[in-house]
Amino acid sequence: MTHASLKTLSLALAAAILPAVAGAQWTANVSLTSNYKFRGQDQHAHPIQAVNPAIQGGLDHAFEGSGFYVGNWNSSVNWLPGNAIETDLYGGYKFRLGAVDLDVGALTYLYPGNTSGNTTELYGAATYGPFTAKYSHTVSRDYFGWAGARTSGLKGRNTGYLNLAFAQEVAPRVTLKAALGSTRFSGGIRALGVPNYVDYQLGGAYDFGDGLSLSALVAGATKKRFFGDANKARLILTLTKTL
Repeated sequence: MTHASLKTLSLALAAAILPAVAGAQWTANVSLTSNYKFRGQDQHAHPIQAVNPAIQGGLDHAFEGSGFYVGNWNSSVNWLPGNAIETDLYGGYKFRLGAVDLDVGALTYLYPGNTSGNTTELYGAATYGPFTAKYSHTVSRDYFGWAGARTSGLKGRNTGYLNLAFAQEVAPRVTLKAALGSTRFSGGIRALGVPNYVDYQLGGAYDFGDGLSLSALVAGATKKRFFGDANKARLILTLTKTL
């Protein structure tokens, strides 16, 4: 390819990409929470305790008018030996069908210090008014290392998670939030005796304005006899700043 051809191709690519980047909508967020729970389970296991603060933050990038988006979210964690951070990468497409807002995409959870926890899911969500239903399906070989795929030969793939959520402003600046989730493990994980379980949360959030909010939620999960204090109900306070 000649220099002139390369220059022409570069200009064509720039003409195609720059408008999309210029039309992109960027948002960022940073949070400080008293305890990080994921699907009802504490993400700080050494030691497990009611107050185990985590710092969290992310960046979202939406392409105006297209419905497509990508993003990154991170949190301090302490449940995998040698790892201290969770990094999530995701992308998807949002669109509207009648009165229902739909969202489909993929999300990868990465644990740089211990890759045995790495997990990838496909998800789909539907929102109608204050109600949202979301289903996530594991497509990676393992699900957060539960099956021990590398050493056991068992698989965590096809683990599913269904979440039903409600969020409604009930007073100026005050939003009531509630959610119920169900984790159904793959056959490989259940073969190890790990039971399916249900998680829950109930609480609210106050919007101070200028992107600053404070939430207070009680969150936990069932099957505490098997999972121990990791599933214990806790009051979680989270201060969030969105830019």
